[in-house]
Amino acid sequence: MSDFRRYAYLIWFLAAAVSASGRAAGAADKGDTANLARYAEDNRNLILAGEVRGRVVFMGDSITEWWGEGIGSPPYYVNRGIAGQSTQQMIQRFNDDVLALKPAVVVILAGTNDIAGNSGPTTLSAIEANLQNMVELALSNNIRVVLASVLPCVEYNWIKKPAEPALDPAKNIPELNRWIKDYADTHHAKGVVYLDYFTRMTDFKKGPPDPEATLFKDGVHPNDNGYAVMLPLLKDAIVLVSAIKISGSPR
Repeated sequence: MSDFRRYAYLIWFLAAAVSASGRAAGAADKGDTANLARYAEDNRNLILAGEVRGRVVFMGDSITEWWGEGIGSPPYYVNRGIAGQSTQQMIQRFNDDVLALKPAVVVILAGTNDIAGNSGPTTLSAIEANLQNMVELALSNNIRVVLASVLPCVEYNWIKKPAEPALDPAKNIPELNRWIKDYADTHHAKGVVYLDYFTRMTDFKKGPPDPEATLFKDGVHPNDNGYAVMLPLLKDAIVLVSAIKISGSPR
């Protein structure tokens, strides 16, 4: 990679990080630790426009947010990712950003920021409980769930070791993904499908990859090539979960 390309990428990444941290800080200053205000106006507009049959909402962190409308466009496809968020924060905004929009399907891609320690020290059991709570909230509102694996990562470039706590992502992401798959498979008949991004996105072994040569910008976030790999997997999962025959389901 040329020095210019490296410099340009560094500027982009720092700008994105500053923007995300600024939004989060502003929300926190107002006591809105989950950043409910972020999509409040957009949610109101969608609700006023009326229910859309077959809507899909995407709940997640920066990996979802930075996908933008490449994931699909409103009102049918609604991106509700917020950079830096943990599953704990997503639960707090699940009602406003998912349930209130009455989607047919919610896609949940979450957990990596928990492992990074963004919301403080945690455990895999706590992350699993948060994911389970979101799934149960969705199912109880007749919303089908695509539960995605956490993407591969061997280190978080924003962690200043050893000052900040972090679980080992190379060890704990595969372990969390095994639980996600088992949970999704167990609840398939209720309307849950496992989306395996991890296997297809695992293209490096020893450290953050070269952004030009792989599927990642920085070892954590997908680049355009990475999102191009993820998109057909996502579309297939939405089709699969929509086809499940659920007894008594109105959808």
